[in-house]
Amino acid sequence: MKLLSYKFLIVLIYLLSTVISFSDEPNIKNLVIHKQNKKLENIIFTDLSNNVINLDSFNGELIIINFWATWCAPCREEMPSLDKLQKLNTLKNLRVIPINVGQEKIEKSVNFFQELKIENLELYFDNTIALAKAFSLRGLPTSIIVNKKGEEIARIVGSIDFTNEKFIKWLSKFN
Repeated sequence: MKLLSYKFLIVLIYLLSTVISFSDEPNIKNLVIHKQNKKLENIIFTDLSNNVINLDSFNGELIIINFWATWCAPCREEMPSLDKLQKLNTLKNLRVIPINVGQEKIEKSVNFFQELKIENLELYFDNTIALAKAFSLRGLPTSIIVNKKGEEIARIVGSIDFTNEKFIKWLSKFN
């Protein structure tokens, strides 16, 4: 009977270890990976020149939509890592779209990017906060991860280090 118990225990440990070791999730506390992708439609925002941009114009790219504001301390903390992520050579089809939802003057956003030495990201805006409402944002920053088919596959509620190796490895599966 003891031998049977040991064999069962060994088999159980083996099965658990294979499940854990093959997990595809990067184990980042505020990364929520959807069980079912969400199709995104009519996602519209503006650029620095007040031109209307439709998310569909980025079809075929892996996208991170990052909602932020200049007054948001966690946004200030994570923006440089987003800038570095956009520059990574290993993620060639990645597009980071930082959208300011702070309803602030454009100059304030430009100064924010200059202060943080953001060089690889363009400025986008949701001045009416219609997009923020459509995504049911609960706070800032929030990042929406969109696959090449235009589907939301995950979201990050709060700030993270976008240069985290586990996150980049997970993200590269979709690139």
